[in-house]
Amino acid sequence: MVRPLILWMIGGLIYTLLEIVTRGRSHWTMFIVGGLCFYLIGLINEVIPWKMAFWKQCIIGSFVVTGIEFVSGCIVNLWLGWNVWDYSNMPLNLLGQICLPFSLLWVLVSGIAVILDDHLRYWLFGEEKPHYKLF
Repeated sequence: MVRPLILWMIGGLIYTLLEIVTRGRSHWTMFIVGGLCFYLIGLINEVIPWKMAFWKQCIIGSFVVTGIEFVSGCIVNLWLGWNVWDYSNMPLNLLGQICLPFSLLWVLVSGIAVILDDHLRYWLFGEEKPHYKLF
């Protein structure tokens, strides 16, 4: 039970810091959402065998992040009105909560998260040494 919490917190902290560096600000909900995304992306190698091509893991990760972003955006932005983010001015957006350009960015970010999670699991918890199959 401690392992998921540690990974969630590391992911939440990294995502919050990433937002502060790129946007100049963040919101406490992004710690929760970022940590959840990081943890779930990390489960890709835990649930699906290592044999899966790395690019497929990145695509799955993007779908995970986009789905969580949409649900959390509907809650924190539309329902609670906290206006944490708004993609209304972005092309191909859905209710201003998700958009295609950011979903594509999440492919890259998910790849970084997959690698980081795998290495953290190896270094901190003695899990299997990471290895990847590109295609």
